[in-house]
Amino acid sequence: MDARREAIAAKVDEHLGELLSLSQWLHDHPETAWQEHESAQRVSAALGGHGFDIHAPYGGLDTAFRADFGSGDYGIGVIAEYDALPGLGHACGHNLIAAIAVGAALGLQAVVGELDARISVVGTPAEEGGGGKIKLLEANGFAGLDVAGMVHPGPVDVAHAEPFAVRHIALEYRGRGAHAAAYPEFGVNAADAMVIAQTAIGLLRQQLPLSVRVHGQVTQSGEAPNAIAEVAKGRWYLRASSMEELDELSPRVLACFEAGALATGCSLEVEDESAPYDAFVNHQVLNEVYRAQAEALGRSFDVDPVLSRMNRASTDMGNVSHVVASIHPYIGVGGTALNHQRAFAEACVGPEAQRALRDGAIALACSLAEIASDETLRTMTKEFSRS
Repeated sequence: MDARREAIAAKVDEHLGELLSLSQWLHDHPETAWQEHESAQRVSAALGGHGFDIHAPYGGLDTAFRADFGSGDYGIGVIAEYDALPGLGHACGHNLIAAIAVGAALGLQAVVGELDARISVVGTPAEEGGGGKIKLLEANGFAGLDVAGMVHPGPVDVAHAEPFAVRHIALEYRGRGAHAAAYPEFGVNAADAMVIAQTAIGLLRQQLPLSVRVHGQVTQSGEAPNAIAEVAKGRWYLRASSMEELDELSPRVLACFEAGALATGCSLEVEDESAPYDAFVNHQVLNEVYRAQAEALGRSFDVDPVLSRMNRASTDMGNVSHVVASIHPYIGVGGTALNHQRAFAEACVGPEAQRALRDGAIALACSLAEIASDETLRTMTKEFSRS
């Protein structure tokens, strides 16, 4: 494997400047879910410039693409994400995910001929709520892949992903506006309905297991302090360790929303923003392949268990993992900032992030190459992905 690793590393290093520029550009030009038009174009163009056949738009999604190279028997999938968070930019490091994916694909180009394999980079929009990968699954967008992998930034390195299943909910209360001083008895206060729901959820948390998370934001709650709120809106995420546990949680939380409507006389509309994200299917033997490749580059997995919690976040890659044998390791960018903080966006550029980009691209490419070259792993992943 040493010669293969050297060939992959040399190819990544040859194009490292290009990869760093791509990451920096994405970081400086954040585009949120379903709006990643220029980001998708930049990432796909980087691959097209190196001989990949580009299919874009892809799977019926304007900001998705697929880039293919080679014609071997074994399908290696590299997953790219590039959407940013509203108001926070790349505070989850998707600029690095995309650049690592391009780097890994270029590294694999150096060895794909000896693997009897083909490479497909799938550019997936709207991971941060929207479920782009789920829509691509519905469109058969991962067809032909026997293994898939991506590397996600976090505070520290973690080889084993355990993402929660998650349901994304948008809700709206509608009441009746009135002057809050002159005609209060004629109003039906939608903001009060939201307060009651939040209070009920806060009390419910006392009886929820540690494997469950419920959190959200009020996105609209009235317009003026002297007017009773006619409309209140919010977005809420319900997370659990499995789809079964999520199904048990959902009616309990929905009852809290309904309590707000019942107590105030408001109407309530609840809408799922996407299909639920599923929990991740792990193959420990594949995780260990990545761990060994990353350690060979000097990465360390002896980490603070608190900082490693990013492996319990949620991702629509979980849905992909039920269809294609997948790995979803995390790579550290410093350990001082946490995902979805403004400081983490800052950490996803600079020297530590640059090292993570290089190491992530090489480790991912080497891992996927080893899986493709090991007859046992090749057969196991093929059988899983065709089951």
